[in-house]
Amino acid sequence: MLLAAVGDTPYNIMLLLHILAFVVALAPAFVGRTINAGTQGNSARSSVYEAIAKNSMRIHGSALVVGGLLGFGVAGMSKDLNDELVYEVKDGWLIAAVVVWIAMNGVLHAMVMPGEKAVAAGDESATGRMLLGSQVLSGLFLVSLYLMIFKPGA
Repeated sequence: MLLAAVGDTPYNIMLLLHILAFVVALAPAFVGRTINAGTQGNSARSSVYEAIAKNSMRIHGSALVVGGLLGFGVAGMSKDLNDELVYEVKDGWLIAAVVVWIAMNGVLHAMVMPGEKAVAAGDESATGRMLLGSQVLSGLFLVSLYLMIFKPGA
């Protein structure tokens, strides 16, 4: 059954939601250094990081999970006019994208979010781990963009 061919409106809506979810999920990774530098020595630093930590799982963590799940939907909806899948999860570039997505979740939940909570609690020693996690997350995002755009091996 043809749900949507690549380029049809339902497919494009799913693709838009997939991309939008990743933008929401990864925005903090790209501004983390700026926030850190802007709050150094500021009495509001712990309050800023408390607000960030409070919203990280609810907004960014959830968006990262939903973005990946929507990616499965995009692949599942990628039918051609003969009702054949254009992209299959067994394709090497999609398997690599899933591995990168899992790694992104690991970095976010093991380095960035605990670091934000620790800085909010006044533990400045966690700043380095948090910033490193943001950089790794940004790098993984660039790898996923490469995979999605160039589809190596497809």
